[in-house]
Amino acid sequence: MPLILFNKPFQVLCQFTPQDGRESLADYLAIPGIYPAGRLDADSEGLMLLTDDGMLQHKIAHPDHKEAKTYLVQVDGLVEAAALARLQLPLDLGDFVTKPCRAVQIAEPAWLWPRNPPIRARADKPTSWIAITLEEGKNRQVRRMTAAVGLPTLRLVRSSIGPFSLATHPLLPGEHLAVTAYV
Repeated sequence: MPLILFNKPFQVLCQFTPQDGRESLADYLAIPGIYPAGRLDADSEGLMLLTDDGMLQHKIAHPDHKEAKTYLVQVDGLVEAAALARLQLPLDLGDFVTKPCRAVQIAEPAWLWPRNPPIRARADKPTSWIAITLEEGKNRQVRRMTAAVGLPTLRLVRSSIGPFSLATHPLLPGEHLAVTAYV
C-alpha cells in the first residue's frame, strides 16, 4: 500500500471513529485499513500521513526517528528577534522542556488556502507568521511554545513531514494523494 498524504481540514478529528457529530477522517478517506502516522489536534490543519503498514507508521510517528515536521503558525502580535531566539532554544513548558528547533519569521504563504471559518481579525492588533520546524511533537507543543514567548497561536498549519510537503504535493483541505512510501 502506498503512503497517503492528506490535508486535514480545520476542526476535523484525527481519528476514523465519529465523535459527538464532529467530522473525522472517515468523512474524507474511504481507504480500508489505513491509520494516521502521527496526529494533529482538531484546531490544527495541514499535512498528515496515513498508511496500512504498522512498521512504517511507527517509523514516521515515533519520536526516536526524529522526522522533521514544519508548522506555519499565524500568531497574535509582531514577532521580535528575542521571541524567535527563545523559540529555538530548549523551552521549559512546565511538564517538559522542548528540544532545540528552527523558527523563522515568514510572510503569509501565498499558496495557503483561507481558513473556514476565518480567524478573528482585530484591526488594532497585527498578526505575524512563523515557520517552526521540530523533530519532536508533544501534545499542542507549538501552541504552547508560541504562548510561552508571548505570541498566542491564531492558526496552525503543518506544511511538511520529512520529505513530504504541501508545497511539493499541493492538496486543498480534505484532499488526499497516494505516494510511494519512503524507507
